[in-house]
Amino acid sequence: MTNNQNSNEPVDWIPEAFNDAAQNIAKDAVRQLIESEKKVIGLGSGPMAAAIIQEMRNLPNKEIIECVPSSTEIKLEAQRAKLKIVDEIRIPEIEVVFDGADQIDSNYNMIKGGGGALLREKVLHSATKRLVITAESLKYVEIFNRSVPIEILPFSQHLVQKELESQEGSPELRVLKEGYPYVTENGNFILDTTFPSSSFSSLSDIQKKEVELKSIPGVLEVGLFTRRADVYYKAMYNGSFDIIKF
Repeated sequence: MTNNQNSNEPVDWIPEAFNDAAQNIAKDAVRQLIESEKKVIGLGSGPMAAAIIQEMRNLPNKEIIECVPSSTEIKLEAQRAKLKIVDEIRIPEIEVVFDGADQIDSNYNMIKGGGGALLREKVLHSATKRLVITAESLKYVEIFNRSVPIEILPFSQHLVQKELESQEGSPELRVLKEGYPYVTENGNFILDTTFPSSSFSSLSDIQKKEVELKSIPGVLEVGLFTRRADVYYKAMYNGSFDIIKF
């Protein structure tokens, strides 16, 4: 399946056709994975994560759940749902992370960072015991065909751009509609970078590319996520969803 959206456009919305599926997935995920005992929950960014938060609003035991958000936007969503927010000291104790993805390939590798929170999301993914990913069916593809977000130190922008071009990359500085650079919550820039599809033909290629990119001085994190989730939810146009478990 191919993704028809502009590959350089950050993914920060749910097409209306998927709204019912997002709500149904949220109900199933919360029912299955949040039980009566106290839990520390990691909250990724994006609209599918927001749907999970809205469902958690209705939990009778939500006061014993502690949430570590990956972004201010998701933190505000959780606060509106009257969920308990805790700081990063609780990250090593996270039991489950709910997150979305910009693309998922046939081997369940992911591209993330369309919403700009890739660095914090990768920290949460690394810490959690259980990872749950929710995404619309159009984001499931055979081989990655969109840009890879790369978070960089602003001071290193021109060096990193040159190095990316030497690795067959085509980097574009992410900018706001006013033309100013997009700045992450960590105070960094993002280069949305396209690569030849051959860079992503196998897991070893993706892992190699991630290591190569992170070896560039000034690159802080790369939107290639190779940790396989425990559960993937695939949202369908008709409001249904598929579940893939590992």
